[in-house]
Amino acid sequence: MAIYTKTGDKGETSLANGERISKADARIEAYGTVDELNSWIGLLRAGLKTSAIRFQPTDEQLSWMQNRLFNLGAALSLAPGEWVSSADVQQIEVWIDEMQAIVPKLHAFILPAGSECVARCQICRTICRRAERKMIALGCSDEAMQLMNRISDYLFVLARYLGYENDEKEETWKRD
Repeated sequence: MAIYTKTGDKGETSLANGERISKADARIEAYGTVDELNSWIGLLRAGLKTSAIRFQPTDEQLSWMQNRLFNLGAALSLAPGEWVSSADVQQIEVWIDEMQAIVPKLHAFILPAGSECVARCQICRTICRRAERKMIALGCSDEAMQLMNRISDYLFVLARYLGYENDEKEETWKRD
C-alpha cells in the first residue's frame, strides 16, 4: 500500500465514514491537535527514557494516555459516537492524586520552566488545552472534555513531580 494517495492534494481529507471535508474544518483542527499532543507525549516519553532517573510507571501511564488519545482522534473522525469512558477519567485522577501526595503544596503560580522533561510536560499541557478549546467548539461529549481536562491536569502535576524527584526548585511567577 502506498503511503501517498494524492486524495488530499487539493486541501481535502476523508473522515472515517468516507465523507470528504476541508483540511481546515474545525473537526480536522480538533483531531489534528489531539494528534499533535500525542506526538509531543511521545517526545516526552523519549526524554524520560534517557533521563538519569527512570520513571517506568510514568512511561506506562503516558503510553496508556497515547492510546486513549488515538481513541479520541478516531471518535472525532467518526463524528457520531464516543470512545471515551468515565473510567478513563477516573484512572487519570488516581495517578494525579498519587503524584499530588508526593509534591509540595502549591502556593503560587509557577513558571513553565525547569529541566527538559519538565518543559516538555508543560508544552504537552498547553497543546492539550488548545485541543480542549477546539473540541469545545465541536460540542464534544462531557466524557471527552473531562478526559482532556484531566490529561492537562496530569501533565501539570507530572511536571511538578518530575521536577521534585530531580531536586529542581520551582520558579514562581513574580508579578510586576
